[in-house]
Amino acid sequence: MSDVSTLFPSIGRNPDRNKSLHPDRTWIRVLRFGVGAFVLAALIQKTFDATLPGSDVDIGQLYSQFTVQSNLALGLVLVASALLRRRQLPQWWDHLFGAVVVYLVMTGTIYAVLVAPPGEPWWSWDLYWPQLAHHRLAPVFVALDWLLVTRTVRGTWRRPLAWLGYPAAFLVFSWVRGALDGWYVYDFLDPTLAGGWPAALTTTAQVLAASLVMALLVHLTGNGRAALAAGRPQGEHRSTPD
Repeated sequence: MSDVSTLFPSIGRNPDRNKSLHPDRTWIRVLRFGVGAFVLAALIQKTFDATLPGSDVDIGQLYSQFTVQSNLALGLVLVASALLRRRQLPQWWDHLFGAVVVYLVMTGTIYAVLVAPPGEPWWSWDLYWPQLAHHRLAPVFVALDWLLVTRTVRGTWRRPLAWLGYPAAFLVFSWVRGALDGWYVYDFLDPTLAGGWPAALTTTAQVLAASLVMALLVHLTGNGRAALAAGRPQGEHRSTPD
């Protein structure tokens, strides 16, 4: 893998450019590790809670949730980003990081709009602490990280479409599982409720459309951040295959 000076060709010409927000800065790595560890600790707490008598979900159902899967990915990505310097990570790491950003921002948005208990304000942070970690802190932190911390490579126009592969597969998995055992991970995916398949498909289409818009925004802001780091227009900055 290329070293940092190759990934950031402008650093040699202007050592101060983006220096304070470089991913190898100690304070950024400490912050990433702290948030990543907190997100994983919340997942451990949820796993323990699922084993208690009277739990609403079992372990299999818990790990079938998009929230749990995306936060597990985020926790691992943040911890790896904290423990390893950028040049030690694959060059495609920013593409993976961007995918996690899309999934977490959509997790927070879908929870606030479709999943949260009735009467719970979307801006409230007064939640059970694992829910707070996964539905509030994680989406906000990873979005700010993506916007502020220096990126190394740009993605092609195919990147946001590739990011939607996992949510699409998750939807198919959820419907197949529901058809087999009658349990649907989220009510808006359940065709046995009021409205049937038309309601479920309509809401799902809206979620996918919102996810595509979010993926495009994350893609464009990531490319802009990488171009800014290189100190040249986006069209001249290097990109890597998806």
